Amino acid sequence: MPASSNHLAEAMSAAYDAGDMARVIALGEGAAESNEAALLWLGLARYACARYREAASAFASLTRMQPQMSVYWNNLGLACRQDGDMAASEQAFGKALALAPDDADVHYNLGLLHLHQRRWVLAKQTLMRAVALSPRFIEARLQAAHACYVGGDNEGQQTMLAGAAGWPAQSAEQALILAAMLSAQGELDIALATLARAQLPEGAGADIMRLRIAAQRAALYERGNQLDLARRQLQQLPLQLLDRLPADDDARAEGWSAHAALAMRDGDCAGAAALYSRMLGLSLDDQHRARAAFGLAAASSRIQRHDEVWPALRTAHAAQLNIAQGIVPELMQPDSVPLQMADRLVDRTAYHGWQPLPSPAGRQPVFVVGFPRSGTTLLEQMLDAHPDFRSMDERAFIHDLIEAMEMTGQHYPGDLDKLTAAEAEQLRAVYFRRVAQVVPDLGSRRLVDKNPLNMLCLPMIMRLFPQARIILCLRHPCDVLLSCYMQSFRSPAFMVLCSSLQRLASGYAHAFTHWQQHVEVFAPQVLEWRYESVVEDIDTNLAGLGRFLDLADPSPMARFAEHARGKGFISTPSYSQVTQAISRRAVGRWHAYRDMFEPVLPILRPAMQRFGYTA
Repeated sequence: MPASSNHLAEAMSAAYDAGDMARVIALGEGAAESNEAALLWLGLARYACARYREAASAFASLTRMQPQMSVYWNNLGLACRQDGDMAASEQAFGKALALAPDDADVHYNLGLLHLHQRRWVLAKQTLMRAVALSPRFIEARLQAAHACYVGGDNEGQQTMLAGAAGWPAQSAEQALILAAMLSAQGELDIALATLARAQLPEGAGADIMRLRIAAQRAALYERGNQLDLARRQLQQLPLQLLDRLPADDDARAEGWSAHAALAMRDGDCAGAAALYSRMLGLSLDDQHRARAAFGLAAASSRIQRHDEVWPALRTAHAAQLNIAQGIVPELMQPDSVPLQMADRLVDRTAYHGWQPLPSPAGRQPVFVVGFPRSGTTLLEQMLDAHPDFRSMDERAFIHDLIEAMEMTGQHYPGDLDKLTAAEAEQLRAVYFRRVAQVVPDLGSRRLVDKNPLNMLCLPMIMRLFPQARIILCLRHPCDVLLSCYMQSFRSPAFMVLCSSLQRLASGYAHAFTHWQQHVEVFAPQVLEWRYESVVEDIDTNLAGLGRFLDLADPSPMARFAEHARGKGFISTPSYSQVTQAISRRAVGRWHAYRDMFEPVLPILRPAMQRFGYTA
């Protein structure tokens, strides 16, 4: 490089280090196209000044000059992404990865591009690759966890967030995302600490971020059933202030959402409905739009504005299907089967061929199963209120064992008969190790494993815990479907399943046909726990439950609401209902929407007849 070129590059470098981007650009724009160092500083300065298209032009020149330099392609990808040219950005990152396949930064940047494109599966894979290459890459771990969170991959999210309590302070935007994910795991204290340490931006943006953090803090307190703290937090966020905000739809929506949630808890459903309606008038992403529409449907239902419920639900499900499209495109066809485990059966002949296994040591878990929204959380809290039991919130540990079995090349359920005593014991050990991570204080208490769709995993339960007591929660199928249709599920498969009453009814019927076939094969120890009967006569039902579980005194279970309020965080959608006294309010709600249910009643009738329900 000629001396003059060296001098120019040094001058541009010094100006860049001093933060004088205008001088860097002024110096560089007169440079010859062949001056590699000057082009680099010019591109970096333009990027720093948000002149992304011009930065991309400089970096593109560098890639033509040095096509084997991965860093130039990476810089081009960054500039194109910021400029909104996603196709050019993806192409540039692809070139960078071809040249440097083990560069964690390039994987991270491509993963961020996929996040921006809402290509959640690709984003998760790419960001997890960045983490595998650089395990202490905190930003990559956080964004990988976010992709898992949106995609409903709870185990992946927990893995990526391991040790998050010790992470350095995050920018306010990142802190909001991280706190939301931590709260979904029940880590409310860590989530609140994350918000407390958030690094605010400079200038006017700091005030907006303070408001968003206050709104999320209020939402976390409400979600943890700490209502007094939530109300106190919202005093810093009055509605009048939100109404006067400059155009910032995220901040306004988050503030209104926090106020609406508290209004619902305080019985002001009309006020909540008004706030949710205002949210839907904003420019929101699919997640916020679905949340607002589901909230509007719930509030309108409570005040019997039934004609407003279904339009809100259609809006909510349309938004959720947009999310699911980027995660489980294979389930978007009308004939897909979201509950894929319902197709895996063990017939009587196969079961009779199972080799006996030694009985497992220790007391076996109590499994609470049933279709979602059938009262499983209510029963879980009743059991957890008894000193002899300990629940662990809703976990997919049995399903995880099925995945672990298949990862070793075994087929489920076809190869359950081939499990040796050692392999079965190894699976049980994996199960209890995961339990210990969640409830290290289990001690001598009996474990309550409440996961509704474990009803589809009965072969695994019977192979590992053949003497387990199983409680099947039942509720009128139409009330179950209505509650599911009105609920915002995080699982993409459930987003698809619940997108219409027709799909829901078919999934419900399929699940119970699967359950009944396996009950006839395995003859497990099952108690049917009927929601309507419980709300009519809780004492009689608790006495029967006590006999089924060999309890001398079942009376502590009647104090479930007080116990649930003391627990704080409860992961399932019923977190607020189970802190209240039992009531008949949720019985027969579907009758207000009978016209909507008429087309699916034939699908549900066999299950209704089997369990003694009428239409």
